[in-house]
Amino acid sequence: MTSSGQPIVFGTGLIALDRVMGMDPTSPIRAWAGGTCGNVLSILAYLGWDAYPIARMNGDPASEHVQADMTRWGVRFDFAGCTPTCHTPIIVQEIRRGRNGEPTHRFVRSCPECGHWLPGFKAITRTAVNAVEHALPGTAVFFIDRLSRATLSLAARASAEGAVVMFEPSGRGDQKLFSEALRIAHIIKYSEHRLAIVEGVMQDDTAVLVEVRTLGAHGLKFRHRFGNQVSKWCVLDAVPAPFLADTCGSGDWCTAGLLAEVAAKGQEGLHQAGPEKVRAALRYGQALAAWNCGFEGARGGMYAMDRATFLQQIEALMAGHANFAKRSPNDELFNAIVSCPAYPPVRPRSGGPDTSAGYRRLGK
Repeated sequence: MTSSGQPIVFGTGLIALDRVMGMDPTSPIRAWAGGTCGNVLSILAYLGWDAYPIARMNGDPASEHVQADMTRWGVRFDFAGCTPTCHTPIIVQEIRRGRNGEPTHRFVRSCPECGHWLPGFKAITRTAVNAVEHALPGTAVFFIDRLSRATLSLAARASAEGAVVMFEPSGRGDQKLFSEALRIAHIIKYSEHRLAIVEGVMQDDTAVLVEVRTLGAHGLKFRHRFGNQVSKWCVLDAVPAPFLADTCGSGDWCTAGLLAEVAAKGQEGLHQAGPEKVRAALRYGQALAAWNCGFEGARGGMYAMDRATFLQQIEALMAGHANFAKRSPNDELFNAIVSCPAYPPVRPRSGGPDTSAGYRRLGK
């Protein structure tokens, strides 16, 4: 913890500029920090943690917007410019209405205006290990969602210092690195839709204490091995969402809720929590996820209301009372409303306002 008593989280993985095109074609195209790691760190900072992303931002327009947005919520950027630097990933999210009438979304890796590919993710390298490892003592959580040799080196170092390592894979990737991550991580959480089965999570040579498999609208299930025995799967039905505007980012809210409740004191706190507190923490995370579904974008609710109202609404959801009014985000709190992030401004969406922001062309 810091001298102020706030728990510390370091994270490395996907930190991107999300460009969200809402269901209303006349609404502005909003842009703010996103990516699994970016969202989890921003949410934990919103919940009172000291959050430190480890990244390779080079000062391009996308990274400037990401940093400005996450700084608004208290995220610290001491280690976000690790060399060799590179362009910050940009992801386009399009929200549409599905065949059943409910909102759905898809992610696009190319610019919808010009068609060019947008910058993608690049993992940290050995130079990041040298820059960050001295700062890890006292860390409560080390979060990873993408793997590299440098990422695992830092995760192992954080674990040795008493931090809870959480691994949230988006896919299998390199099997050797994946297997090594299981020998380091204390919590693994993954989506059934992306990874139907992850083999070997609870084997004797892994460090995993808690395995969480999310089931979309059907909730989640988890198992643990507190007491050195692997438990049966425990199913938690989803907390009903009061509104359904967009499901994007809800898993990140669930992750942040889990960590906030059981990992603020690192590995010691996780062991003390045991299965019942883990269950309660996951339920809290599900309430955060349900609340988030009422807003477009992965963290849209953070821009729509003050913290006191947020806490009141979460308490109501936990109690089974979700009869509060829907709110729209305050666009003045978005630090960027952008058009094409790869090329100069183009015409706005049909019927919508001019949302260009004068981006310079990004390098390949």
